[in-house]
Amino acid sequence: MEAFILFCLGAILASFVSVIAERAYTGQSWSKGRSRCDSCATDLTSHDLVPILSWILARGRCRSCGSKVPVQYVVVEAVMGTIFVLGYLKLGIALSLLWFALSMLVLLFIVLYDTRHTIVPVPASILLLVFSGLYAVTVSLDLYSLGVWSMTAAITGLFFFSLYFFSKGRAMGLGDTPVAIALALLTGYSAFSGFLFTFWIGGVIGIVILVLRRGGPRLGIEVPFVPFLAAGYLLAFFTQWNPFIF
Repeated sequence: MEAFILFCLGAILASFVSVIAERAYTGQSWSKGRSRCDSCATDLTSHDLVPILSWILARGRCRSCGSKVPVQYVVVEAVMGTIFVLGYLKLGIALSLLWFALSMLVLLFIVLYDTRHTIVPVPASILLLVFSGLYAVTVSLDLYSLGVWSMTAAITGLFFFSLYFFSKGRAMGLGDTPVAIALALLTGYSAFSGFLFTFWIGGVIGIVILVLRRGGPRLGIEVPFVPFLAAGYLLAFFTQWNPFIF
């Protein structure tokens, strides 16, 4: 029952975060005004806003105009619900679960915003650092463990900042650095595994984008990096797989 409730909670909050990410820095208020269909501008009712279920029942289309509703919304809701459940199975009902869940919601906002604009908002990255730091303090067994986690996060941040500095922003954006530090604080001893997974995933997807893009392969394409960071570090967080043993 707890897992089901957390899945529903994660999906609901993911839907809310998606709205904030779409309206942030656009002049639109995320706290006022009803959600509307992007095609016909019809106000959506409560029946249209039930996470996942509404999309399935409407067969992925607006009930007013019949236009397709992007599957992205359902994927985001399902993924966040699953992350909440996995976090519960790993951490149990504890204070650490709260900080983890809040970190995931802020991370989701950053992923969605970075995917749309290739920019990481500074307030969001600071908030992610705060929540991940609170998580690290909560789960650390002692000061030694906290020190190791902090040092690992600092090394991770230094690496990403070096990529940004020496490439003059061409290889990496400065906004990726605080996100990497925060994710290292969340993963702790598995931070270096997350670092490796990030570049594996980014490399594979980057090659696919180069091959499939219109006009053929071409270097210099700007690709948001935070989604790769999130995927790599969450894979390390939940699996605890250490590829360095090979």
